[in-house]
Amino acid sequence: MQKKPLRVAFHNLGCKVNSYETEAMLEKMLRQGYVSVPFEEEADIYVVNTCSVTNIADRKSRQMLHRAKAMNPDAVVAAVGCYAQAAGEALLRDKAVDIVIGNDRKSELPFWIEKFLEEREKTAALCDIGASRSCEELDSTGAAADRTRAYLKIEDGCNQFCTYCLIPHIRGRVRSRRPEEIIREAEGLTASGFKELVLTGIHVSSYGIDFPGDAAASGYYGKPLLELLAALDAVPGLERLRLSSLEPRVITRESAAFMASLRHLCPHFHLSLQSGSDPVLKRMGRRYTAEEFYEEMLALREAFGSPALTTDVIVGFPGETEEYFEETLRFLEKACFYETHVFRYSRRKGTAADRMPDQIPEPVKAERSSRLLALNRKNKAAFETNLLGKSRSVLLEQPAGDGLWTGFTPEYVRLTVPAPDGASGMLRDVVVTEAMLPDKTGKEVKE
Repeated sequence: MQKKPLRVAFHNLGCKVNSYETEAMLEKMLRQGYVSVPFEEEADIYVVNTCSVTNIADRKSRQMLHRAKAMNPDAVVAAVGCYAQAAGEALLRDKAVDIVIGNDRKSELPFWIEKFLEEREKTAALCDIGASRSCEELDSTGAAADRTRAYLKIEDGCNQFCTYCLIPHIRGRVRSRRPEEIIREAEGLTASGFKELVLTGIHVSSYGIDFPGDAAASGYYGKPLLELLAALDAVPGLERLRLSSLEPRVITRESAAFMASLRHLCPHFHLSLQSGSDPVLKRMGRRYTAEEFYEEMLALREAFGSPALTTDVIVGFPGETEEYFEETLRFLEKACFYETHVFRYSRRKGTAADRMPDQIPEPVKAERSSRLLALNRKNKAAFETNLLGKSRSVLLEQPAGDGLWTGFTPEYVRLTVPAPDGASGMLRDVVVTEAMLPDKTGKEVKE
């Protein structure tokens, strides 16, 4: 009698890199003969790709591991990714967890599951992430597909070591994929019908700094990324190319003009500000001043016209006085980002910021967060209103009923437009009307 295939369910937490890697792990499991089922259903194996960017992310990771075991106490539960890397073998003391797999061992998931099924012994597959020197290749088919776009991982790791962040400790140093491998994967994705590619990584702007050559001395920083963008811009079948994030230090008037010359690069850039106060930026370990950041924003606006610029801001960082917070508020009023993701500072053991004096009380963080969110709603509505009457191309994704579909403009503004059945993946040119725009109230970004 033929053995019934085992059911595997994945749940992803965290960033686009995690999404990419979750898809790659699922693809490997399917090739091994496993059957994919939704995480909410009973499965034989549950895999939670965890996140550890904040304390709340840690808690959500534990909650999902416990939920998996509760759905089927006999199932194998594997914790993989950032929280698994940070917690290490100690996570095996949790009764809900059977296997712990670190960030650079994700490609070994089928092996460790098979090993557990044979031996029924808890195990941890971890490595010294700080000693890792190569970007793990899960699979060229591992791009995380979201309807009409695909996320294409170009690097892993970060060398920035901001004082509030654990990511370099749990993802390791920068490891870049070779450009020829990325181009080959991009060609495969467009040949499969994907019209938009989103370049993603832990610190995308550091792409290539680990290639041979003295990046710091030669002005090399950012050059490999620009060269990669140019090569991808020529991939047959590509309609849109998008960056998941961009370090301000990459942006000069020359580099902005170069990016604007590319046919397919979308005018949508996420620039992580974190604070508009220079003393706070210095305590955070950020490598720019507020004025430098603003000049780089102006360079993008000069080159692209009206690009959608989005950002992250942390409120309540240790030592952030009311005066320093007001500096951030004034900067955001001047900068007029399309969207500002507001996070309350979250203490992380093992970081320099956790040991800093003048920690800010939670009620103060909440009050400051609410003020920035109110400004975000105003700026977001203003940017979207500015699109009224303008022609935009919309990449359609989902039916919205009554002959309507939703999709995104190059600026990543979601519109609802008339379209025929089966329009997924269609590019539709429209003149933007009020009825097409999303709700302008904005939303709070959770940690």
